[in-house]
Amino acid sequence: MNTLTLMVVLAVLGLLVVVGAGLALVRRRGHGPGAVLDAEAAQASGTAEAPALDAPAPLSGRMARLRGRLRGQALGAGLLGLLSRERLDEEVWDEVEEVLITADVGVGPTRELVDRLRTRVAGASSREPAAVRALLREELLTLVGPELDRTLRTRVARDSAAGGEGVRPAVVLVVGVNGTGKTTTVGKLARVLVADGRTVILGAADTFRAAAADQLQTWGDRVGAPVVRGPEAGDPASVAFDAVRQGAQGGYDVVLVDTAGRLQNKVGLMDELGKVKRVIEKQGPVDEVLLVLDATTGQNGLVQARVFAEVVNVTGIVLTKLDGTAKGGIVVAVQRELGVPVKLVGLGEGADDLAPFDPEVFVDALLGD
Repeated sequence: MNTLTLMVVLAVLGLLVVVGAGLALVRRRGHGPGAVLDAEAAQASGTAEAPALDAPAPLSGRMARLRGRLRGQALGAGLLGLLSRERLDEEVWDEVEEVLITADVGVGPTRELVDRLRTRVAGASSREPAAVRALLREELLTLVGPELDRTLRTRVARDSAAGGEGVRPAVVLVVGVNGTGKTTTVGKLARVLVADGRTVILGAADTFRAAAADQLQTWGDRVGAPVVRGPEAGDPASVAFDAVRQGAQGGYDVVLVDTAGRLQNKVGLMDELGKVKRVIEKQGPVDEVLLVLDATTGQNGLVQARVFAEVVNVTGIVLTKLDGTAKGGIVVAVQRELGVPVKLVGLGEGADDLAPFDPEVFVDALLGD
């Protein structure tokens, strides 16, 4: 190889080295640690846009808008058809009882309603369909209990312990068995409260199921409600305690505490639920204990309700899946079983399909009005 050829080869190799070094430098600047720091700096400087929050549907009239999803029309239609017959003998009244019991109204309330209907129909001046419908509507409404206080206790007076200068948050404990839609209900309830102008913080005290905390986090993020979480399989009472403490320190209006779904026949799990409530009460009272029940479970739901009521003093019922195969009578049965009102009902899978229970809208839907 002569001298000229050697010089050309060396020049080409030198050029390749320079180009390679330049490419490496560009790659480091675009994808190395410096790029990460630049992205973090841009985010810290506020150039990154925060995700848009949902705007929950208005709370007022929500059940009226969803009334078409109630599937209790068979109950109303069956009763209207029987009571409009020309002759009401014992066989017809037996059929009336059967319709009511099949609709999960329960034996006691059924007999009570049939006795009242017998008396009123016997003394009625007219048996026209409109008159029978009006009579039945009045009696069904009485059975559902329009006089019950269905107010959610999510507003509290000034804390006297703080000299009247501080305001503690309302604390709502949500309980129920697995599969009832409990965690989803907590998320939807947060939307209900935000729609009503309240500030909310969530406590993910279902530490036995990692997906529950993640699910609650998603619901919270959508409406700007922070979520207090703990380690997986950690102490649920500790998470609940921290949520209430942070709610008080942050000036939030409401603390919603989700609890682990549990079977009512597991003594250890029910004892743990009682512990969660007692630990929360070290900071102040629990204002509302909502029991979430699947409306399609019928009499099994009543068994669950009875046991939960013994452990945590349930103050209100949330009936989910009332738009499915549920029978409307469960509203009456569970209220009679616990002596506490149905306060909220789930009428679909949408984010804003949880509605305050309205007895008149409910009865009208049963009658197909």
